[in-house]
Amino acid sequence: MGNLPDFLLAGYRAFMDGRFASETSRYRRLARDGQTPKTMVIACCDSRVAPEIVFDCGPGDLFVVRNVANLVPPYEPDGAYHATSAALEFAVQSLKVEHIVVMGHGRCGGIAAALAPDCEPLSPGDFIGKWMNLVAPAAAAVSANALMTAAERQTALERISIRFSIANLRSFPCVRILEERGRLSLHGAWFDISTGELWVMDMASGDFIRPEATP
Repeated sequence: MGNLPDFLLAGYRAFMDGRFASETSRYRRLARDGQTPKTMVIACCDSRVAPEIVFDCGPGDLFVVRNVANLVPPYEPDGAYHATSAALEFAVQSLKVEHIVVMGHGRCGGIAAALAPDCEPLSPGDFIGKWMNLVAPAAAAVSANALMTAAERQTALERISIRFSIANLRSFPCVRILEERGRLSLHGAWFDISTGELWVMDMASGDFIRPEATP
């Protein structure tokens, strides 16, 4: 008892023999000089959607925060605990990132839960249910559309929630001010697990477009 699972230990050994061995100088530089990523990614904690893998990034390239359904809560400077807000504050104020990407994905379990509000809580605390209340109004509107299939509602809310999170990002004074000054850019992206397609949000229209499909 207490030992790491064997597959993790095997993976660590492969990492040391492979990537770490080939990038030792990079890791040493990061340890010595600290991290200076230019991009923050707010992603889902779903095990199938790791930003570092999807964007083929190396150590030190991305500052990543992951939560259920890649949501950004509104700015609430109260006495409660705000993990995502704390990571955002650090990325913007200390690391001085230049880009923030809200990255959603297909078949998101959190979004599915938001579209099924009558399902039983997973625990008495109902932490997921309370968290997904952040998008409850949008979920109700999407659920009321009888012309859409269940899969269409799922994809629609996954993308709407990205726009919702970007709007909440702008409720943080530090984000809003830096964006207005041209020192910080906000982005939205949606990743399809089954096909590997990445859809990028047009910040003017809110539409999601495949980059390879643009002229």
